[in-house]
Amino acid sequence: MQRTLTYTSDYQYLLNYVYRFERSYFYPELASDDIDITDETFANNLMEQNANAYIWTENIFGDAEDTDWNALYQQIYTANEVITGVMESEGGTEAEKEEALAQAKVHRAFAYFSLVNVYAKQYDATTASTDLGVPLLLTPNLFASLERASVARVYEQIITDLEEAIEFLPETQTNAFLPSSTGTIALLARVQLQIGNYNNALSLAEEVLSRQSSVNNLENYIETPTSYPGRYEDQEIILIKTLGNSVLDFPLSQELIDLFDENDLRYELFTAPGTNYSWSPFEGRGYWKPRLRSQGIHIGPSVPEMMLIRAECLARTNNPDEAISVLNTLRSYRFRAEDYQELENVSNVLQEVLDERRRETFGTGLRWLDLKRLNKEPEFAKTITREFRGETYTLEPNSNEYVFQINPIYIQRNPEIESNPR
Repeated sequence: MQRTLTYTSDYQYLLNYVYRFERSYFYPELASDDIDITDETFANNLMEQNANAYIWTENIFGDAEDTDWNALYQQIYTANEVITGVMESEGGTEAEKEEALAQAKVHRAFAYFSLVNVYAKQYDATTASTDLGVPLLLTPNLFASLERASVARVYEQIITDLEEAIEFLPETQTNAFLPSSTGTIALLARVQLQIGNYNNALSLAEEVLSRQSSVNNLENYIETPTSYPGRYEDQEIILIKTLGNSVLDFPLSQELIDLFDENDLRYELFTAPGTNYSWSPFEGRGYWKPRLRSQGIHIGPSVPEMMLIRAECLARTNNPDEAISVLNTLRSYRFRAEDYQELENVSNVLQEVLDERRRETFGTGLRWLDLKRLNKEPEFAKTITREFRGETYTLEPNSNEYVFQINPIYIQRNPEIESNPR
């Protein structure tokens, strides 16, 4: 038996639906340079949708559904139900209604941030007002226009939602799945970094770290890796969001592996030989962290990410010594005490920060977002080349192939959705 949404608690129950609101995108992780499939047997056994994402094919899904797109717009529809109706609901205090409204805005902002960074060009202040973004739906209207808003307009809505939510949320929550004001500020720091507002990103990251700054000491988990905290107990996690798939059983690129010092415990704990994946073994090493506790792959804001945002912004605003100090603090938790050595006399501080960011966040999909934003800077622009199933594929900096195409079957159903040029 179904009933209409009446009580404030009805709307909060919608927001408590973990399966609906936790997951985000998956396929951009396969497209990034953190994955490199050289094992011929593994390549030939790969699901076609995964293979298509890996080689940046125009139509990844064929006649199938795009599970990333669907999941994110389901989140937006549900969030819009709450945003539209909760303030008129019965049985809740004004504070409870305002908090539910704020939670919904945070979830909507995260979904749109994911969508605009997967299905649209990287934000560029000179073109964002005309670059195609994604359909911007702000009410639960099944018959609303699906014309694509500009990249600038989508970001404007993301930032507005987050800024409006902060004051109505508690500083912390008993469960990091529920948006807090700290988690909201952390997400806003990520957004500001992505669009290149480094002063804003710095102040936001520092605000977060003044509230939550604990980092896991990886040395504590070497003897019993499965004791590593799950995402609901992890003191590093600020706002829980997960990759669209709960595992990432693909070979990591040798370039990524080579970034790790031989004593780096992230390498020891969070990667494993491809032969460990007995259900689908491969050459090289894979991402093992989600196998420690089988609780999915966290991709939401975390304490280490805030430290790295702070370090990057310090490096970009002519504070290199402070940036290295932040890195040294983080790295002290990533080595055995007897193996740890501080970074000194670093010639290119910003590059060192970006390398540390890649070591810390691999497997989370953030690398795809980083590639897109860093390609705007000639110093960091990168061409990616792949040999796959006997063919060579190349992804040039700022290529249109960095924009995932909206599934053609969705455009057939909704002709007002404009496709991206390829």
